[in-house]
Amino acid sequence: MPRIAFTSNLRRHVDCPPAEVQGATVAECLAAYFAVQPQVRTYVLDDQARVRRHVAVFVGGEQIRDPRSQSDPVTADTEITVMQALSGG
Repeated sequence: MPRIAFTSNLRRHVDCPPAEVQGATVAECLAAYFAVQPQVRTYVLDDQARVRRHVAVFVGGEQIRDPRSQSDPVTADTEITVMQALSGG
């Protein structure tokens, strides 16, 4: 099963332990995670279900290509990492 993990900067704001979830896309995996941990959803997705501007989602070390609908495919051994994106200079 795919695994979702959150970096410590997000974990200090909301309880979001790593978990194995079912799904064939990032969106399905996130939905499965949010079904168990609903308080995390608003930290990751906006009110239109898009990845928030200051959040980055990685699949196997590469940033997802589709933050709008999270249609990037995953496999059983995929590691999904959610982190707070840094901006500024």
